[in-house]
Amino acid sequence: MLNFDEKGLIPAIAQDVNTGEVLTLAYMNEESLRRTLSSGQAWFYSRSRQELWHKGETSGSYLNIRSIVVDCDADTLLLKVEPTGPVCHTGNRTCFFQQLSEAEEKEREISPAEASAGPGILSELFQVIQERQQTKPEGSYVSALLEEGVDTIAKKVVEEAGETVIAAKNQEPQQTVAEVADLWFHSLVLLAACGLSPQAVWEELRRRRR
Repeated sequence: MLNFDEKGLIPAIAQDVNTGEVLTLAYMNEESLRRTLSSGQAWFYSRSRQELWHKGETSGSYLNIRSIVVDCDADTLLLKVEPTGPVCHTGNRTCFFQQLSEAEEKEREISPAEASAGPGILSELFQVIQERQQTKPEGSYVSALLEEGVDTIAKKVVEEAGETVIAAKNQEPQQTVAEVADLWFHSLVLLAACGLSPQAVWEELRRRRR
């Protein structure tokens, strides 16, 4: 018997079975735990979106379950897993990568608005693009682009790249930022159209960093 909280949730800690490294902390409800046990990959419950999510469905970084251990009070799960890639949405291998002092310093220096617009926004935006790709809502610009296909999207990427260069050469900071945002956005749409994810780009950049 597991002791789910009053909201029907239980914390689930994911630990790399090979290295012992703690990768992330998420929450499960009965249904996500059932799917985890039946599929062999981690499913969690998003408290912010109030829905189930299959870890890695968007990023390609799945958590393959090797065993699940329950603590002595039966109110916390320990998932021993083999990750297929970086676990954190920032591209880091683990969500636990900042020393407390470092985190406090960043909190003092970065405003809440800046923090919410960090690297994770690219993952969030790509999730929206994938949703539009699947649901094809009427009037959606993304859906219309994806319907046109890779050639049309690629032309938009080239167009936005050119406008970025012009804004930079004209020394227009705000316009340059706006054009880079357009370029990144259309590049994400292009990845979706090609059946790729930003995770593949992060991994390539990480490889080049070495």
